[in-house]
Parts: sequence; C-alpha cells; structure tokens
Amino acid sequence: MERPIVGITMGDAAGVGPEVVVRALADPDVRRGSRPLVVGDAARLRRAVEITGTGLAVRTVDGPEDAAFEPGTVDVIDLDCIPADLPFGELSATAGEGAYRFIERAVRLAVEGRIDAICTAPLNKEALHAAGHRFPGHTELLASLTGTDEVSMMLTAPKLKVIHVTTHIGLVDAVERIEPGLVERTVRRGHATLVKAGVAEPRIAVCGINPHAGENGLFGHGEEEAKIVPAIERLTADGIDARGPLPADTVFFRAVRGDFDLVVAMYHDQGHGPVKVMGLEAGVNITVGLPVIRTSVDHGTAFDIAGTGEADHASMLEAIRQAVELAPARSEG
Repeated sequence: MERPIVGITMGDAAGVGPEVVVRALADPDVRRGSRPLVVGDAARLRRAVEITGTGLAVRTVDGPEDAAFEPGTVDVIDLDCIPADLPFGELSATAGEGAYRFIERAVRLAVEGRIDAICTAPLNKEALHAAGHRFPGHTELLASLTGTDEVSMMLTAPKLKVIHVTTHIGLVDAVERIEPGLVERTVRRGHATLVKAGVAEPRIAVCGINPHAGENGLFGHGEEEAKIVPAIERLTADGIDARGPLPADTVFFRAVRGDFDLVVAMYHDQGHGPVKVMGLEAGVNITVGLPVIRTSVDHGTAFDIAGTGEADHASMLEAIRQAVELAPARSEG
C-alpha cells in the first residue's frame, strides 16, 4: 500500500503542539494511512510523551530517507532549538523562532519533493512576532516561504467546508479589498481543491457582504452587485456551479443540510464562526493555492492547558487525514 509522507511541524513548543502531535502519532489509524515525520525538537517531544503517557519512542533522523516509520516510534528531524527549561504556557520569542524554523524546514522538504504534505500544529502569532517574523499567521508565512502571491484559507468541520475571500484584516478593510477578480480566484481555488479531493461537480454557495445579501439594494451600497455578481457570472459561464450572492445568515445551515459542498465567506468572522460552532475540536485549516499541500489544526496554542496532558488531539487527527486525502500517492520503495 502506498502511503504519503506527511511532514508534521511541532508548532509553538510552549503550547499544546507537542502533546497533540504525540497523541495523534500513537493512533494506529495514522500509521495505516500515512508515513508521519515530525519536524521539531526531539527533547520537547520526549517531554510530551511523558506528559501524555503515550509510551512512544522518539527517534531522530536527518531526513525522510532515514525514517523507519515504525509503530510506537516518532521519527523527528530534530532542529534542537528549544531549551529544556522552556516553560509551558508562557509567551516566548524562543518558541516563536522555533515554530518558524520548523515550518521553514518542512516547506523546503515539500518543495524538494521529499515529503508529500505538511500538517502544522499551532503557533502563536505574538511569539512569532517577538522572534522578528511579522506574519499574521501560518497562511501568510507559508505564502511567503513558497513565493506564492495569493492563497486562500479553507476551514473544514464535520459537514461544512468554508473558503475565505479575505481573512486577517479588519472588516472595513475587507469590504474595500473584495472585488470581482479576488472573489472569482477564491472560488476557483476552492473548486479545484474539491475536485482533486474527489468531488466531481462541487456545489458552491457564495455569501453576500451585507445582511440578506443586500436585499436588492435595501442594505449597503450595492456591494453585492459590484463586487460579487460579476465573478459569479464568469464562473457559471465556465461551468462552475457557483450560486449567490446568498444571505450568510441561512447559507451555512443549508450547507450543513447538504445543499452545498463549499461556502465562500467574504471575511474572517463570517466564515470562522459557523465552522467553529460545528466542530472546534475536529476543525481543520487548509491553505489553498500553495505549490505544496498544507493542512493544520483549527485551534490555537492553548497556553492555559499546555503541559497538562489535557489537550484534545481530534483536530490533529483530522488534519493528518485530510493531508493524506490531498497528497499524491508515492511508492514506498
């Protein structure tokens, strides 16, 4: 059986990343579906094994070619950058630098074709900034490292997939930035991702910006007609089943009911809220438009419980599963 090599970055060492990684790698289903390779800090992973009681052995390797991928063992490319006394649950520039370096190495491996997908544990934006890396989050960091001009954030939860036209900017700025070309490119990225995942003809719902999608000009200043309708007209002319603009207060319910395969949200909170209500523990973040496959947990570093062994690893399991779904198959040799 061919299993993709999934590079799993450890995330912020002061957060729950190390714990959810080792818990996930103790699950036999992960081994059956993938060949997991952690990019992180071996000593921190060993501490996470102690905290979680998973009983895994941590084995350092130089690269994917040296990994054994054996049950009961965590293969890790050890960047050895986290001090043994780094406390859990505290903001740290050292942990922020480590999180950056883990991502940087994983991207290099993916671009070189040595791993098939990247799955990321959570980083902390403040820690990343404290280390001198001024990115709003993983999405923008990955775009920079791969030289990608434009990517989209897709969030998934049980029965719901949402892709965002804009993400980490203020609401006023988001409305200003939305324009037909950006809407069209976002829908096309989402459509291509679903087709690759096996949905032959995705049904895509496109949200409006204003309440009730403007209700024929009653709300707003004609944003739907100016910014969204032209994109939908071009998409439908190309045979893409994109419908809208639709009222955001009902479209997510309709998607969960099964009417749509994907919802296109215009701004951060319009899309994030419904996804997190549907499944915060099992949510997954997918960066769409990169030259490499990347999935991530849809939760933060959870400093309040880091180091306690209480972190839920369901989102990491689902993120690995979706990385496997999206990754190309390869021969094991």
